[in-house]
Amino acid sequence: MESAGEFDYIIIGGGTAGCVLANRLTRDKDATVLLVEAGGKDDYVWIHIPVGYLHCIGNPRTDWLYSTQADAGLGGRSLIYPRGKVLGGSSSINGMIYMRGQAQDYDRWAELTGDASWGWDQVLPLFRQSEDYHSGASPHHGAGGEWRVEKQRLSWDILNAFRDAAEQVGIPKTPDFNRGDNSGSSYFDVNQRRGIRWNTSKAFLKPASRRPNLTIMTGCHVERLQIGTSDHGPRCTGIIFTGGGTQWQATARRETILTAGAIGSPHLLQLSGIGAAALLRQHGIAPLVDAPGVGGNLQDHLQLRMVFKVQGVKTLNMMAGNLLGRMQIGLQYALFQSGPMSMAPSQLGAFARSDPGQATPNLQYHVQPLSLDKFGTPLHAFPAFTASVCNLRPTSRGCVELASNDSYAPPSIALNYLSTPEDRQVAADALRLTRGIVAAPALQRFAPQEYKPGPHYQTQAELVQAASEIGTTIFHPVGTCRMGLASDPLAVVDSQLRVIGVAGLRVVDASIMPYITSGNTNSPTVMIAEKAAQMIQKCWKHDTV
Repeated sequence: MESAGEFDYIIIGGGTAGCVLANRLTRDKDATVLLVEAGGKDDYVWIHIPVGYLHCIGNPRTDWLYSTQADAGLGGRSLIYPRGKVLGGSSSINGMIYMRGQAQDYDRWAELTGDASWGWDQVLPLFRQSEDYHSGASPHHGAGGEWRVEKQRLSWDILNAFRDAAEQVGIPKTPDFNRGDNSGSSYFDVNQRRGIRWNTSKAFLKPASRRPNLTIMTGCHVERLQIGTSDHGPRCTGIIFTGGGTQWQATARRETILTAGAIGSPHLLQLSGIGAAALLRQHGIAPLVDAPGVGGNLQDHLQLRMVFKVQGVKTLNMMAGNLLGRMQIGLQYALFQSGPMSMAPSQLGAFARSDPGQATPNLQYHVQPLSLDKFGTPLHAFPAFTASVCNLRPTSRGCVELASNDSYAPPSIALNYLSTPEDRQVAADALRLTRGIVAAPALQRFAPQEYKPGPHYQTQAELVQAASEIGTTIFHPVGTCRMGLASDPLAVVDSQLRVIGVAGLRVVDASIMPYITSGNTNSPTVMIAEKAAQMIQKCWKHDTV
């Protein structure tokens, strides 16, 4: 075994949170940082072209190629479950939507943890400090930060009509989803710079990589954490990893920080003897810390993709349906970094209530000027749009569990979608609301006809069945190392993101969310890393890790 050296901090995972942390922690010139990433550099051309996510998901160069367990709530279907395996992590392959969620999300975290610093008013400055917003600084937005936020570079008549129709059924237009109340409809803001994807590797890691106190090792697979003992109990002292055909050991003088995401972080904890004791023993791993919450509390946004045929309006199905159209699209992007190749997977968004009893919007729409049977299949040969709607606050819970003591074997991922009556009710209500929007006057000139799931689904039971047939992941896994009070037996980290029961170890990524945010989860993860960096630096300053 070779030694990779000693560092003040070791960061495991060069994804969204890892890139932010590497940047912030290396601002202290006296602190040395090792960042270890299993994937490679983000130098694949399709990462940077927005539409290139189609070439990155399902590609072993950029994706972990996970799949879920067969899900009873989806009629026994298993889903592909993309997670970025490249510098920038899932920010290199996601939909680029800049979304914070709702103020109540963070106030709920603060209440659960007993730590007021997680409240909306307290985390808003963290969102602002990393932001470079297209309209400049304001009480809600920041300017000059690393995380570029721009308006999308194109619009569509069909999407504008959908927005008008939504307004006609009581969903108002809004200029900004990110002020704490995302109610209404608008085109999404995106993490792009002049029509090119802006991932966290470019935003945060590239500037930090010039600092002599940062070491980046890519193509390195972490096998397990090194857990020793101290007078105060277990302590993480570093990592064992493999790269370039060599097994390495690295030592952390101060902290090891796990930033492998909602799938990778709990998996590595379990492989290292931190998790539910019975599960670990089942796979021949001696439990070092019996932590039954590790891998539990898995939450995701299940999207219901409704497809409607239309007439007399431009959609991407027709534009990309022939060679000449595809050539025109390519030329438009090559010359101007605009047109369909510059667009996020979803352009128009809307936030609404599934029923009047909801205090805040509990549904999110991603509306697309295109349609296809499922991801990876060709666009339909007829003009159509997709109105994808998800339940923002699902009550169903899944889990991530190691399936083997082999660190290279993927974990078992079970989502348990639609496993609660509440989620099934919201799904049925969401389908009804979508039909109501499409039936509004603003869309009638395009003669919309429901193609999926189909108008024959009408009763409550039929709508639930429809949801099970068309539902799919929107790739927002969170919650599997959730934070909470130290007295909570299912909490994995405390409000400082320190692993309960193990010194010198933190988890900093979307897995720490006790409840999923009401919207896309990438930028909340940036904020979590910003907050963690402050916590860590405060401990370093006072020498109290």
